[in-house]
Amino acid sequence: MPRLLAPLVIGSALLATAGCGEQTSPEAGSPENARLPAGAAPIARPATPPAPRSPAQPRTAAPREITFDDIKLDMEKGAPFSPDLLPERVTALAGTPIRIRGYILPSFQQTGLTQFVLVRDNQECCFGPGAALHDCIVVRMRPGKTADFSIRPVAVAGTFKLEELRAPDGTHLAIYGLDGDEVK
Repeated sequence: MPRLLAPLVIGSALLATAGCGEQTSPEAGSPENARLPAGAAPIARPATPPAPRSPAQPRTAAPREITFDDIKLDMEKGAPFSPDLLPERVTALAGTPIRIRGYILPSFQQTGLTQFVLVRDNQECCFGPGAALHDCIVVRMRPGKTADFSIRPVAVAGTFKLEELRAPDGTHLAIYGLDGDEVK
């Protein structure tokens, strides 16, 4: 198998990136470190979980429906990423509740996923070498929320983030994140 995917360790699941780069690992000191590849860099996790919404706070508006085309960048596959490549239409989404459809990248864990990679499609374009960075989103489910793997497309709702994830050698693995609220 050619260099299709390098493993990406996220949470307790070993995931393959959607052409988004090299190896990485969970936060240093976590139980998953026992399974880390040599030289893997930890994924930074938020220091504190988001504060729960009090019953007095109004419900947030319905998530904005977007597609992977809405977050597509004007860059060649495999080209180096720079934040100045992000158009205003993408940076404006940061911190916004969204819903996006895609595929959960297969991993060893099938149920109770707290973190996973959502990809544009399950065709060779996303899994092959040189897939574009804008074709994947690292989803971290909010505390108490989980997802189950499906071979069918899923709709993921949550808060969109601009979040660079890099390999130990500095190459980008992903540039988008999502604090997941729901996977259907």
